[in-house]
Amino acid sequence: MSTWKLTPQNPVPSDIEVSRSLKDFILPISTIAENLGLAPSQYHPWGPHKAKVSLSTISPPPTSNYIVVTGLNPTPLGEGKSTTTIGLAQSLQASLGKKCVACIRQPSQGPTFGVKGGAAGGGYSQVVPMEEFNLHLTGDIHAVTASNNLVSAALESRMFHESSQTDTALYSRLIKNGKFSNVQISRLKKLGIDKIDPETLSESEISKFVRLDIDPSTITWNRVLDTCDRHLRGVTVGEGRKETVKGKGGGERVQHSRSTGFDITVASEIMSVLAVSSSLLDLRSRLSRMVVAFSHTNVPITTEDLGVSGALTVLMKDAIMPTLMQTAERTPVLVHSGPFANISLGNSSVIADKIALSLVGSDGYCVTEAGFGADIGMEKFFNIKCRTSGLKPNLAVVVATVRALKMHGGGPAVSAGKALAEEYRSKNVELVEKGMSNLIRHIKNARKFGVKVVVAVNKFETDDEEEIEVIKRMSLEAGAEDAVMSDHWAKGGDGAKDLAEAVVKACSTSKPENFKFLYDVELPVKEKIEIICKEIYGAEGVDYEEKAEEQIAEYEKNGFGNLPICMAKTQYSFSTDPSLKGAPSNHRVTVREVRSCVGAGFLYPIAGDIMTIPGLPTRPGFYDVDVDVETGEVVGLF
Repeated sequence: MSTWKLTPQNPVPSDIEVSRSLKDFILPISTIAENLGLAPSQYHPWGPHKAKVSLSTISPPPTSNYIVVTGLNPTPLGEGKSTTTIGLAQSLQASLGKKCVACIRQPSQGPTFGVKGGAAGGGYSQVVPMEEFNLHLTGDIHAVTASNNLVSAALESRMFHESSQTDTALYSRLIKNGKFSNVQISRLKKLGIDKIDPETLSESEISKFVRLDIDPSTITWNRVLDTCDRHLRGVTVGEGRKETVKGKGGGERVQHSRSTGFDITVASEIMSVLAVSSSLLDLRSRLSRMVVAFSHTNVPITTEDLGVSGALTVLMKDAIMPTLMQTAERTPVLVHSGPFANISLGNSSVIADKIALSLVGSDGYCVTEAGFGADIGMEKFFNIKCRTSGLKPNLAVVVATVRALKMHGGGPAVSAGKALAEEYRSKNVELVEKGMSNLIRHIKNARKFGVKVVVAVNKFETDDEEEIEVIKRMSLEAGAEDAVMSDHWAKGGDGAKDLAEAVVKACSTSKPENFKFLYDVELPVKEKIEIICKEIYGAEGVDYEEKAEEQIAEYEKNGFGNLPICMAKTQYSFSTDPSLKGAPSNHRVTVREVRSCVGAGFLYPIAGDIMTIPGLPTRPGFYDVDVDVETGEVVGLF
């Protein structure tokens, strides 16, 4: 390894300026790969600074240190979980000499061009080159978009053709060269038809084979795009003049249109499938099991029934490999998947974590990030991701800021694009003490899973030492192993050295075998939802709208009731009301809808007024983004 050492500037330049200042020190990705012990056949360079890592690197899980970084309920500005993840990983490797790999999600183009501005970390604790990381990367999100929308096209097309053709006409068009395709043979087996010669099917078997008989009112599959666009939340499709159909018996033509909508790409079930898959075979199986609708006789319709699952796997075959990059201090980073935590799973992939644990060895460290607050990102990491992977974490690092604690203590509203109120720019110990109720609940929630906690106070220049001491004292009283101020944004790994030492110490005494899930998946759906709402959110109970009641009954009837629960709710509060700060108790959670993500392996209750595609602010971040046509460099990217 090189002995080169980061030399931070003061004041800290913008993120992109920091990244640019390191361009002569960034190692070729081949060097990063070789330092990790990867053979040339185990990675595929994607330009000079990125590479796809082969799944052949996964070995039986060693007894490495497995650390999840999570946080308290954030302000709209974010509290620095990604920055802390990177800073901690840098310090473990550069300051303490430990072998370490960080695992983070690929940022969505939505916040990159919207409000928040990407997810590369920041300051001297970021992934570099940051413009490559925050823009197209290696195209995984584009692959998810293409795959998701292929399903939508297949769904609409199948309904269109079934509405205007006889069984015989459909059959003659669905069979190519007198043979069934592999995906059609799978459908025949599902129907209990043990035949592979198209000439041998009876009329009733042909009818069963060609008629999916989709009930449009049951479709839960939306189109997606990786852009914040509020005007696509509700749309009508099929309004073109050629989208009219004549009934099978002739007669007046009818417009083939219906109301639907768009989600942001990172909310797609395909993104969650990518996050939880363990191999290409597992990916193919999960993609084929995705339920997109029900028939008029309440039979689940899958992508395998639509005949599209094999094509989806082809589109996703490169995306299943994590992308290897490096931090500002040359620490390896695996970037993979990108589901939002308030809408979906909110965690980087199982595959990335397994590769990282395999590469760092028994005395190394895998630092992985769970999105948004611990009430959603961490809860899903434990109950869904760890259940799927079989991995047991050693430690949870909960990120807090003085700013967010003051907000939870009753401080004025924090809004992106607006100057912070005086309370956030000057000492106010009382607000911090009151806001600690939020952090304390997160600490206690993590302990319910049998996992130790270290609190990382992400330092801002306006923080006062007395405020930080209050956080340390009250965190320890709440059951944290340690609470440490970390200045990694300004100083890189050196600024996180105390945090890294606290993490190493906590891992040395942690017992992963103490890890436990919050609920048994075999419990009824409502009982699992209520356990999460009561134990994690502090709710008094759960109310279900009629649509949710009907969906839960349908899922349990069709054998999906034993899936884990992936709650969709606001990230800004323990409740479903984003304005309710601190640690509210005895509130009620209203579930208005429950979607099935059978391929990803969970049910997806939507609680409160949660949007599955954000909108752009009045002045989006893209106003500042441009390219220097003389040098070809990106400018204005935060």
